[in-house]
Amino acid sequence: MNYKRTFIASGLLVATAFLGISCVNSNRDDKQTANTENVAADAPEGTFPYDLANPVKYNMPQNLFEISGIVFYNGDAKEVFAIQDEDGDLFHLGLTDKTAKFTKFGGKGDYEDLAIINNFVIVLKSNGELHTFPIAGINAPAVANVVKTKDLVPKAEYEGLAADEKAGMIYILTKDSKPDAKAKSTSIYGFKVAADGTFTASGQFGISHKEIEKMSGATKSKFRPSALAKNTATDEWYVLSSMNKLLVVTDANFKVKATYPLAGSFFNQPEGIAFDKDHNLYISNEGGTLAAGNILMFKLKK
Repeated sequence: MNYKRTFIASGLLVATAFLGISCVNSNRDDKQTANTENVAADAPEGTFPYDLANPVKYNMPQNLFEISGIVFYNGDAKEVFAIQDEDGDLFHLGLTDKTAKFTKFGGKGDYEDLAIINNFVIVLKSNGELHTFPIAGINAPAVANVVKTKDLVPKAEYEGLAADEKAGMIYILTKDSKPDAKAKSTSIYGFKVAADGTFTASGQFGISHKEIEKMSGATKSKFRPSALAKNTATDEWYVLSSMNKLLVVTDANFKVKATYPLAGSFFNQPEGIAFDKDHNLYISNEGGTLAAGNILMFKLKK
């Protein structure tokens, strides 16, 4: 009788231990899947149209070692327009070119991003100031009649600028979230762009950090975006965060739909993002100790 009790008790202990191990492994597997996929719960698996693990890399010339924002004129990938952080120079070059042409539009400064709309180039400084000039003037050593627009947005640090040419809008993206800790959202300011290159306020938006944390599996995202661009094929915004090594996809009104980690050694310091007219995706990276500045191209899956 005592033997039977001992045997039954031992069996229960083994079964309990086995179930405990199974639950732990199940939880670990679930967490690994969540951290690997980092997509919205309602997003069908395999629907992301780019393979972020297999880019085509284009190394940039030395004067674009600190490449920041990038953009194409009318989506034409034959020539990319770019800026770098420290000097007021607009660069333009073919992706495989060994040298880059450039035109001076401003002095020393912290230039973060650029957009092209209505045949105007618009460059964003980190303090929210915009430098606007006609694209027709880029072949001169220096651009004449650059218009500086100040006090368009509240005082903050800004890193992202993008145009929606179809809507005739530009969007300016803050780097830091709202001062109200409860809000936990990144502010975006929209402006209509007139034919003469002037701006009219046209909406304010927010990207929810809570939604980013929920979809990425991070407890604290500390989301500090560095660039944004619109994928006109899907009417979605792609928002890049260099610090988090994260790509966030939102709908047209900046509601978060999915997040994707930027894994791999080729994402040294992702600072710029753009699409060409064939909807291929491009991400620029500042150079590092052993690497030149570069642009990574991700072909649209067929």
